[in-house]
Amino acid sequence: MYQDRVSLYQQLEKERNSKVITYVTGDRPGMETKIHSEVYDLFVNHLDEIGVTTKISLILYTKGGETLTAWSLVNLLRQFCDELEIIVPSKCLSSGTIMALGADKILMTKQATLGPIDPSLTTPLNPIVNINGQENISPVSVEDIKAYLSLAKDELGIKNPEDALNILLKLSDKVHPLVLGSVYRAQTQIQMLARRLLNFQISDAATVDKIVNFLCSDSGSHDYTISRREATNELGLNIEKPSAALYDLIKRIYYDIKSELELSKPFNVNTTLGASQQVQYSVTRGLVEATNTCSYQMKTQGLLQKIVIPGAPLQQFMINNTISYEGWKRHDEP
Repeated sequence: MYQDRVSLYQQLEKERNSKVITYVTGDRPGMETKIHSEVYDLFVNHLDEIGVTTKISLILYTKGGETLTAWSLVNLLRQFCDELEIIVPSKCLSSGTIMALGADKILMTKQATLGPIDPSLTTPLNPIVNINGQENISPVSVEDIKAYLSLAKDELGIKNPEDALNILLKLSDKVHPLVLGSVYRAQTQIQMLARRLLNFQISDAATVDKIVNFLCSDSGSHDYTISRREATNELGLNIEKPSAALYDLIKRIYYDIKSELELSKPFNVNTTLGASQQVQYSVTRGLVEATNTCSYQMKTQGLLQKIVIPGAPLQQFMINNTISYEGWKRHDEP
């Protein structure tokens, strides 16, 4: 709980000689969240309370989200400090990695991972797929588009301009041309953002190019995970390994958050309802918190009800999930 984490944050601030902010986007199955622009003002509120300071330590746990929000948050944090470090206790993927690139230093535990930053787009023009009877928008990956075109050119040996045009037209039958254009623009944009952010920790242009190329393309898959050793030795990022005592402190903070958000426990309506006819529930899905301010918590609250299906030959039930609240709430009690 936040009340318990405050003392741990205070210990971490003393150890790092900094001000600590924590940002968590939960990945609990069924209740996932992502980096989103709605947290920008929450960061502003914390930073206004903290004021301009020498150093900020951002504890970050996320599987990703909006690219431009990641860019905006890093630049916001840097307006309030001379030095920014990002502490990665576990997952810091996709747009989370973008944020880490903009830090002066990335402190990674032994189990911490970064990830590729090749973007995927989800727009109303994206292809629609049917999953378990429900229509869903299918994300379009930059690397998947490039791999399709590379397959035609490099593996199948298609070189005739007319054949290449037919390949592109076939692709545009499945993916709207405007989405293809957006994919190219997103790739160019994310490479530009990564290069600008890396200037805070890497001065060598060749190293910057190597890092950007790997994170945007050469890793081969968006699911690829980058360990602390690879981030240090292979990519050349400015990585710090915590001491045993610091590792223990970070782990205690992370486990407390993991327990409160139930990150390893899928949200299952049947399990939550159990044998009851109806159950009120409240799930914490994300955090933006600091030591001497408050904890902003992203919550989903609702009512699960077991309803008899009329006319069924045997008594059969359906579960109705009525959401009464979804959004950020402030918890002032440290």
